Amino acid sequence: MTATLATASPAPAPPAPRALRAWARVFAAKPTPKIIAAYFVAALGARAALGRWTWLDLVPALVILALEPFTEWAIHVVILHWRPRRLFGHEIDLATAQEHRAHHADPRDLDLVFVPLRVILFWVPLLSAIVLVALPTRVASSAIAASMAMLLTYEWTHMLIHSPYQPRHRYYRSIWRAHRLHHYRNERYWFGVTVTAADRVLHTFPEKHDVELSPTVRTLGVHGGV
Repeated sequence: MTATLATASPAPAPPAPRALRAWARVFAAKPTPKIIAAYFVAALGARAALGRWTWLDLVPALVILALEPFTEWAIHVVILHWRPRRLFGHEIDLATAQEHRAHHADPRDLDLVFVPLRVILFWVPLLSAIVLVALPTRVASSAIAASMAMLLTYEWTHMLIHSPYQPRHRYYRSIWRAHRLHHYRNERYWFGVTVTAADRVLHTFPEKHDVELSPTVRTLGVHGGV
């Protein structure tokens, strides 16, 4: 009698660098985009059920688009690049900052590019609830839907930049180059992901050769990196 040895099936090969549709399938298979998309559909469905669309429904989207460069910049600088510090005798570190340091340590690991699940599962619903309390229901629903659309755009752009996909269009090439300079040249500059306007306004968008190669680009200056 012969025994058949079961062998583990090999992991699927990553899509070709120019296979954009295949990379979209990779993105859609990740849990974070699925949850964000579900939030978006729920918010949009709730807004549609309320009816009476007006120009006010456009206001949240316009505000979110206007603030997005500075939102990305501030979150990246203040939260993601947080360094452990001692407060009242205790060392304070942020879990999100630890995960971001892991992302800098291995920028090619696509599982590290997404917003952490606990943020998606806890903070997004909490902030959405605050918006629902603070604004009229119709406007709040529009604001939440617009926020989820922007967050999904951010996640897609960030994943694609860290994938082997090669830029084709001028705008994507510009943000692709800037974000890779942040990861591979100097972590103190180029904080934007979907847009670099805040970097230009806040003087963190230098020419590549005007900035030295940082020895802490993989650790963010934290001993041990993570």
